[in-house]
Amino acid sequence: MKSLRSLLFLPAIAPRLLARAAERGADALVVDLEDSVPPDRKAEARPMARAAVRSLAEGGASVVLRVNADPALWRQDLLEMPVHALAAVMLPKVETLQQVEVFAEALASVARADGHRPPPIAALLETPRGVLAAAQVAQHPALCALGFGAEDYAAALGVPPEPAALVWPASQVLTCAHAWGLQCWGLAASIAEVGDLEAFGRSVRAARAMGFTGSVCIHPRQVDVVNRGFSPDADELAWAARVVAADDAARAAGLGAVLLDGRMIDLPIVERARRWLAAGG
Repeated sequence: MKSLRSLLFLPAIAPRLLARAAERGADALVVDLEDSVPPDRKAEARPMARAAVRSLAEGGASVVLRVNADPALWRQDLLEMPVHALAAVMLPKVETLQQVEVFAEALASVARADGHRPPPIAALLETPRGVLAAAQVAQHPALCALGFGAEDYAAALGVPPEPAALVWPASQVLTCAHAWGLQCWGLAASIAEVGDLEAFGRSVRAARAMGFTGSVCIHPRQVDVVNRGFSPDADELAWAARVVAADDAARAAGLGAVLLDGRMIDLPIVERARRWLAAGG
């Protein structure tokens, strides 16, 4: 799956939001059947989600589906779902590898029935038990990403969703994701900030500095902030271009490292520069 910076949540029961979703600039659109759908509207939401997935995918969007955490509910969520049109499926409240295994088998069965391969899975780790299981969960071959749920994690601790409580668990999740070559979406801060976008932008930039690769968005106003925050800026791109040029010159001269701006430039730094140029290109 392509690298995703911004994933905009869209309640399956909100056709007005779904109709304009493709205009928001998000890297992916998440049709949500979980938190944004009240329990008494789950059945009503499912056919709406199926229609939204088809429509958005046919329009060229990368579409992700967030199912419910309860197996009794997610099995219903998957029935008749056009999973071949999905870029990924989000499984929330993951706390064990077994949860992923059971879900992956069910998803594969639905896909095979339609003659398709199953989409990859993003496991959302939102509780203390989930964070502690991150190293095991990340190893499942069906995964494309781990997500860190700051709001739910803070609620489990009974504290506000602030960095003091979130940096350690967020670091655990993103370290495990990178160890297994997965994308990692999240912030070590509240995702609910919509009014103060400057503060939200600082949280996004801090998340990128930690190692997160993207974040979900719960409001369209957050999308541009997330896209910019998880992309190299002009100064970083200019630096990266100079690093690559210096490395090319060093290689031509038969050198393994070179001095640039008073710092030694070796392979790890060059690799980071090339990644930034690829992301900004």
